[in-house]
Amino acid sequence: MTRTLTYSALLLSSAAIAAPALAESAPAQNETSGSILAPTGPDMETQGDDILVTGDILQSSAVNSVKTPTPIIDIPQSLTITTDEEILERGITSLGQIVDYTPGVNTSQGEGHRDAIVFRGVRSTADFFIDGVRDDVQYYRGLYNLEQVEILRGPNALLFGRGGTGGVLNRVTKKGELGETFGGGQIAIDTFGEFSIQGDFNLSSSENAAFRLNASYESLNNHRDFYDGERIGFNSTARLALGEDTILDLSYEYANHDRFIDRGIATGDDGRPVEALQDVVFGDPENNFLDLEAHLLRANLQHNFSENFKGVFTAFYGDYNKVYSNFFATAYDPATNIVEIDGYVDTTERQNLILTANFINEFETGSIDHTILFGGEFISTSSDQDRFNSFFDTSADDRETFLATRPLALSGNVGVNAAGLVTTNAFNDLNDFTQVEVDVFSLYIQDEIELTDWLNVVIGGRFDSFDIEVLNVPAAELRTRKDEEFSPRGGIIIKPQDNISIYASYSESFLPRSGEQFANINGDNDALAPNTFTNLEAGVKWDFTTGLSLTAAIFDIEQSSPQVDDNDPSAFVVVDSNIQGVELQVQGLVMPGWSVSAGYSFLDGEQVDQGGPTGLRPRELPENMFSIWNQVEVTDRFGIGLGLTHQDESFIDNGNNAVLPAYTRIDASAYYDLSDNFRVQVNVENLTDTLYFPNSHSTHQASVGAPLNARFAITGRF
Repeated sequence: MTRTLTYSALLLSSAAIAAPALAESAPAQNETSGSILAPTGPDMETQGDDILVTGDILQSSAVNSVKTPTPIIDIPQSLTITTDEEILERGITSLGQIVDYTPGVNTSQGEGHRDAIVFRGVRSTADFFIDGVRDDVQYYRGLYNLEQVEILRGPNALLFGRGGTGGVLNRVTKKGELGETFGGGQIAIDTFGEFSIQGDFNLSSSENAAFRLNASYESLNNHRDFYDGERIGFNSTARLALGEDTILDLSYEYANHDRFIDRGIATGDDGRPVEALQDVVFGDPENNFLDLEAHLLRANLQHNFSENFKGVFTAFYGDYNKVYSNFFATAYDPATNIVEIDGYVDTTERQNLILTANFINEFETGSIDHTILFGGEFISTSSDQDRFNSFFDTSADDRETFLATRPLALSGNVGVNAAGLVTTNAFNDLNDFTQVEVDVFSLYIQDEIELTDWLNVVIGGRFDSFDIEVLNVPAAELRTRKDEEFSPRGGIIIKPQDNISIYASYSESFLPRSGEQFANINGDNDALAPNTFTNLEAGVKWDFTTGLSLTAAIFDIEQSSPQVDDNDPSAFVVVDSNIQGVELQVQGLVMPGWSVSAGYSFLDGEQVDQGGPTGLRPRELPENMFSIWNQVEVTDRFGIGLGLTHQDESFIDNGNNAVLPAYTRIDASAYYDLSDNFRVQVNVENLTDTLYFPNSHSTHQASVGAPLNARFAITGRF
């Protein structure tokens, strides 16, 4: 690994030295006219669908992930942005499909009921944000109301607070557009029978008010037995111009999601998924399900106090009710074809209140320019959760054995076990019932300093006060803990030319021992300080021409986190690891009519404990990942797309006993514009009909990838 990082450093250095000689003398992409604090009043300049681009500054109508109007080329971290146009062209229907084509990140199974992303080798189900505000409840997030998706790699508690060890994913939602009235939508169906319909309607009654409605209905289906479900999304927004310098955005979103839970197939004696079981579902058709209902209220007030001083104030309230019921495989004997089944039911009732205030100020001290971000955040979370384990009358335990047949002899909590006996399950074994109250208060400040035309420095820090109270209801035991953490951030950006930056950065983050979802501070965990994670990163960003850019980065992450116990998928152990890697990304317009998005990452790492290195590789850490998507406009009305995504094999478990095989998948698309307002398109996934296993949760839970399938859609705008 040392040799690889050395070669990578030489590669980056060579790119940095060669860049000035090779770069064209085209106008710099990060030039701005006037202040970079873009106007927010009724005369706001817009381009495309409500995205303002001032040079290379991507300033969305919503709060973006970096919180300051910083040119992308000057952000000392790797960042990938997927726009709503790309989502449409590529037929993307989930965050996981975006991750498939993003370097340095891959998907985890998420137990079939939640988004789960592995950022640079660090699994997370909570490092999700919406319009820059924390969105840490476990569920599948829809794409119907999004302007863009931003994936920022590397820990950065200054901007995001706790977690974010390997990175964060931020969704930017669509807002009302002032001075415009339009409508549109899409109807789609795929070869599995999945059907969806969505609409987008904007009404601007005046230059000072606009109302927008995004709605979606999905009838779910796929290649696996028993899989079905539906998802309903409804998001109404209002944008009000309260003056030339003030914009207020209000939003209400309703989400209702039901789906069958499929936790994949078992592995064999060789630790690999048993291909002969690819069509077997290890669950109960009636008792593997997710039921989620959520109500989300958001308010965002932006005010320009002056040309160079701006404030952004956000209030968010979310109410979530979720039931998650499942059976899954915990052991398998290939010689007898007998599988061991376990199960449980989780319920969660959570309310989140988040209040934030951010102030951005530009000023000069002599010849030095400053962009100051200072702000605060208050989070109040109330969360009740319980778990009831399965209990089989024949085994008098939460586990029972069955023959691994299709279908499994278990339905409606009644089945025939491997011994041929009728067995009945009841979810009446209480595992835990906790009521959690969390209050977090944060203050942060950051200064982006332009010392010269060719040298920028970023420095800042964040203070978090994390206060948690957990009531263990059955034991009537109350535990409390308060942690106060300071997280620094620093970076240096060298710019030999306006279209080139060479950067290095250091950042820290932390995670309380209660974990991402505040599951446990009992026992020994109550006496342990929060885990602190560090990230060192260096890289080059180079805008070759207008619209085409390269990012190359090397990084080193030290992290410690609770992870699934290899021997008990319902329990957690704390695993320390050190992860190093290299990322390359090229995005943009190669030539008129041909755009490309390509990425490569090399990841290496080792688990460590109190005794030092263990020689074990962290789970879900593919050594090589590569992806490329080409979009070509063949004519003014006809276009095609072709993509490839590859992932090396990785370990399913921390003991390095189970393996997720390498795979390569090829995808394609084609569209035809019937008119200026209507488009028909087809998106094909897994063009070569490859059997593959994209992700896993634990040893005997490997997801089975979809075979060759196609999605047909018609999209309209008027």
